[in-house]
Amino acid sequence: MKVVVGMSGGVDSAVTALLLKRQGYQVTGLFMKNWEDDDDSEYCSTRQDLVDVASVCDVIGIDLEVVNFSAEYKDRVFADFLREYEAGRTPNPDVLCNSEIKFRCFLDHAMQLGAERIATGHYAQVRPWTNDGRTEYQLLKAEDGTKDQSYFLYRLTQEQLAKTMFPLGALYKREVRRIAAEAGLHVAEKKDSTGICFIGERPFREFLMRYLPTRPGEIRALDDGRLLGEHQGLMYHTIGQRKGLHIGGLKGNQDEAGEHEAWYVAGKDVKANVLQVVQGHAHPALLKDRLVAGDLNWIAGRDPHTNWVYTAKPRYRTPDQPCEIDRIADGRAEIAFAQPQWAVTPGQSVVVYESKVCLGGGIILQA
Repeated sequence: MKVVVGMSGGVDSAVTALLLKRQGYQVTGLFMKNWEDDDDSEYCSTRQDLVDVASVCDVIGIDLEVVNFSAEYKDRVFADFLREYEAGRTPNPDVLCNSEIKFRCFLDHAMQLGAERIATGHYAQVRPWTNDGRTEYQLLKAEDGTKDQSYFLYRLTQEQLAKTMFPLGALYKREVRRIAAEAGLHVAEKKDSTGICFIGERPFREFLMRYLPTRPGEIRALDDGRLLGEHQGLMYHTIGQRKGLHIGGLKGNQDEAGEHEAWYVAGKDVKANVLQVVQGHAHPALLKDRLVAGDLNWIAGRDPHTNWVYTAKPRYRTPDQPCEIDRIADGRAEIAFAQPQWAVTPGQSVVVYESKVCLGGGIILQA
């Protein structure tokens, strides 16, 4: 079987290709170039990543293809990313990047190369499942809970999962690095990439300002409407943000020790261009026990049960939270949590699980 592996220059995709080659698959590596605006900047590591991929492919003994999806990325991912920020929401580009680039453009291109499957270095698992006499594909969490990436993959479809392999799903990160080191792959200890998908880690506000010009407005206390300062644009702030408000010295509520509590972003009045803030990490305005999500994707192709106990993540780093789906109608889902969740943020994804099975989810519209 021919498998095309999406290779990024990191240790995870390198070991993915290595394991598949050892298992007897006909493996080809594919490097995707998806960002060109400032490819020569200190924040864009595309050139070094390609050098690393070429070196890994040489050691493993597999062919390497290079493809440029920059136009598709800009049209399908980055344009939506900017629209969401401009609307006052905080999107997660990794989610859209996976569904539109890594598992659509990449998958289509791999099939044109004659592949029967694609593989990536994501920490997740795919399991065939028989339901009413037909085979479905379930997306499962990785064994390494600290690295699990199923949250970012919840928009995948049955057709995409049927052609996808995640060889690292049963491994822990330390094992992956050990395998790479023993195989003589120089990326064994390479630092994991962070930042915006395919764009990298950089000063975020300065980067966003290049595409969305400043739009100054007022910062006001949500509780009493006091004018506290000025912001440069609602898109530069997110719910729960503490740093970068430049109002830390203002007096107000005190904690038990008599210290003045920090200010946090609690809301955005987009129409009035007002940033709303509250004092104290535990302020009620930062705690929500319900949310409404739209742009839903259920991996099995059917709605999950309502009034059934599931767990959900309203953001990636949040531990699984017990919840119920109260209602699914008109392309929206209403989710109620057993305990209030902190800083639920419109634009982020809420992802629903039944034990280790990722059922799907949607984009948070309101909380």
